[in-house]
Order: sequence, then C-alpha cells, then structure tokens
Amino acid sequence: MKLSSINKKVMVYLLSIIVAGFFFLNLFVLLDPISLMDREFSEEIQEHHNHVFDVAMKLVSWFGYMPNAAILAICTALLFLIFKYKREALFTIFTMMSGLITSSVKFLVDRPRPLPSLVRIIEKTRQQSFPSGHVVFYIVFFGFLFLLMFRLTALPKVLRVSVSACCLLLILTVPISRIYLGAHWFTDVLGGLLLGLLCLYTLSYYYLKKYGNHSNNKN
Repeated sequence: MKLSSINKKVMVYLLSIIVAGFFFLNLFVLLDPISLMDREFSEEIQEHHNHVFDVAMKLVSWFGYMPNAAILAICTALLFLIFKYKREALFTIFTMMSGLITSSVKFLVDRPRPLPSLVRIIEKTRQQSFPSGHVVFYIVFFGFLFLLMFRLTALPKVLRVSVSACCLLLILTVPISRIYLGAHWFTDVLGGLLLGLLCLYTLSYYYLKKYGNHSNNKN
C-alpha cells in the first residue's frame, strides 16, 4: 500500500472522529446547557485571577472581536497582494467565512452565555455561546497563516518563524482566554476547536489541491 493511500485513510478517520465529536457535543450542549463539568472547569481557570491576567487575557482575545478580526484578515490579504501573492491573499479573505459558519451554528444551538451568578464576567459579549467564535476564527485564520509560513519559503526565514510562533501562541491561549474572561464554557471552546479544525481543513485542502505545487510563485 502506498504511503499516500495510508495518509488519506488516516485523514478520513480523523475527520470522521472530529465530525462525530462535534455532532455529539452539540447534543450534549442542547441537553445540558449549564453542565457541572463546565462550571467546575470555569472555576479552576478563574480561581487565580488578578489584574495582570485580566489584561493579558483581554489582549489575547482582542484579535477576535469585530471589526478587529475583519480588519486583520483584510490587511493581511493586502500585504500578500502587495508582494504579488494573489492566491494567498484570496484564501486569506476566505478565512472570514468561518464567522458566517459559526454564527449559523450559534443560531441553531442557541446556547446562552455564562451567567454572572455562575462565573466571573470580565468582558460582556453578545450572540449565543456555542461554539466560541474566537476559537474558530483563531484556528482558521492563524492556522492558515501558520500553514502559509511553511509553504512560502521565498519569504525571509526570520519572518516565517516569528509569524509562526505568534500564530501558534494565539491559537493555544485563546481557549483559556475565553473561559477566563467568562465569555464561554469549556464545551464552547471545545466546539470551536472542532469546528475550526473542519473549516481549516476544508480551506487548506482546496488551497493545497489547486495551488500546492505553485506556493512560491508570485502570480
């Protein structure tokens, strides 16, 4: 059996697990909107709070608020366009579609935000709670940018490493930030993780399928 065939089978299994996990997580949230697990997780995250953590967590989440997220995606796409990476610019714009997908799921599930009587609310937010739009956007946008830094080898190595490190740091810290700020439950950020991975895979699949062999070409 060829290695490519094995890789495809593994990817299919992984995607199936993610889809199934997201489906069952939706059912769990619908049946138990304020679960004991979520409350205990929030208590653990918020237990050691102070002003420094408050500021740091707000800073981590800053990129995911509107219009910040849209401005970030558009400006990044313009930078790619200026340096003649037209295809990368186009797919960077496509990352904003994750917001529409997230809003659709939020509307369907209609889970309320954490209540001040249950958790410490540092930043008030709008829309429904499940899944976390911040987590979805960070995984899709910063995840795709992370991928591009590996593909666009013509860019300076220092730039690629620096951007990759920042992307990875934000992806890893935003779930904690959303729970710490009292904006989401643990299952919200977990749902955002699963949905974000599905969106990122779809975006990356079409980018690599159509342009994978021309990633360093400016066109």
